[in-house]
Amino acid sequence: MTAPKTLDAPHETPRLFGAAYRIATFGILLVVTLIAFEGMSVGVVMPDVARDLDALNLYGLSFSAFLVSSLFANVVAGLFSDRRGFAVPFVAGLALFVTGMALAGAAQSAMMFLAARAVQGLGGGASFVALFVMIARVYPADLRPKAFAAVSAAWVVPSMVGPAIAGSVAGQWGWRYVFYGIVPLVVPALLMLLPSLKRSSGTGEEAAAGPRSRPLAMTLAAAATAGGAGVLLHGVDRLHLTPVAGVAETVAGLAFLLYGLYRLLPPGALRLARGLPTTVLMRGFLSASFFGVNSFIPLALQEVKGFGVREAGIALTTGALGWSAGSYLQSRRTGEPHLRLRFAAACVTVAVLLALLAVLPGVTGWVMVPAWIVAGLGMGVGMATVSVTALKQSPVNEQGANSAALTVTDMLGSALSIGVGGALVNLIGHSPAQIATGFVVICLLMAVIGASGTALAGRTR
Repeated sequence: MTAPKTLDAPHETPRLFGAAYRIATFGILLVVTLIAFEGMSVGVVMPDVARDLDALNLYGLSFSAFLVSSLFANVVAGLFSDRRGFAVPFVAGLALFVTGMALAGAAQSAMMFLAARAVQGLGGGASFVALFVMIARVYPADLRPKAFAAVSAAWVVPSMVGPAIAGSVAGQWGWRYVFYGIVPLVVPALLMLLPSLKRSSGTGEEAAAGPRSRPLAMTLAAAATAGGAGVLLHGVDRLHLTPVAGVAETVAGLAFLLYGLYRLLPPGALRLARGLPTTVLMRGFLSASFFGVNSFIPLALQEVKGFGVREAGIALTTGALGWSAGSYLQSRRTGEPHLRLRFAAACVTVAVLLALLAVLPGVTGWVMVPAWIVAGLGMGVGMATVSVTALKQSPVNEQGANSAALTVTDMLGSALSIGVGGALVNLIGHSPAQIATGFVVICLLMAVIGASGTALAGRTR
């Protein structure tokens, strides 16, 4: 008599869009897409906003308000996520984001619009940090690289179609409906994430100790970081007009900035200690070198090479495609993390040096397209690798604080490099030849930052 055959229960490898995680994945991607679309759309409608609200200086102030409030939200949301779970900061962040969008659409004055941008920053910053912690706690370790790759890829569609959609909506119904239109789309995202939010709780680990676990200390550090960055950039911009006052502001801003970063970042970050501290700082190196050039590409191509708005935007779109491809490659996890980070920083450095060729006499501006595909590839590989590596190197009860630190270095890297680039353009001048010179100087400076990241990547081990 033969024994009956027994069948083992089939084992299904967890998949990002498998039955167990499909709804959560779609919800996360929808939230990221909405936040990304808002970021890509604001610049398009700002001329109309400025005309309607009679606010010529609204451009800089609106982005500064978003940055400063985001810094506060990043810190508070990261701290709360470590202690109580990610559900409350995520839901509160979405509520604030929606409120800010509605207030922006209804704004009747410049001050109301600035307040709305600050509320949006609070919401976007809190939601994004909570999303990072959600990925770390909802998905198994094998799926996290794919989840971060999907988050990076979710920026691609808004990068490609966001400005066009925002321009069409503003032209058809007015700029206010660009903000109003995002509000109802948050509801399905929240419904998709309800099962994951119900699983949110504290880490089950002993609460983290030290300065980064103290709410008051972290709030003061965030204030010092945001305020210091603002004062520093204002001082740098005034150096060519009032050198003495500019130097004083720059030094004071730098002091406050370093004070805040010393407390916000992992211990040893400012001296580039091996492991997690340098991993977190790599986010800043990548963002600074990429966005410090990215923001000036349309200006350079339009003013120096005579490109139209649509043609100048093609380079940014191809950069988004390269970013998506890099995120996919990162999800395959070929090679050690520090080698992927070295490759990523090297790609951005080479691309920045190629980009400066676009403004030289006798060189076609279209050289920017292949250059920025390479830059996007590096960012796609690097940004997701930094996120995965930092969470892997973090104790469970510090995942929120370190997620906030990643976002802080990301935003500061971008803000400082763009601010310094703007100061250089103002210093050198605004004629086509002077803009070309300024763009070359900016590219060289950002290439130095990228090369520094390439050299430091080995310290992330």
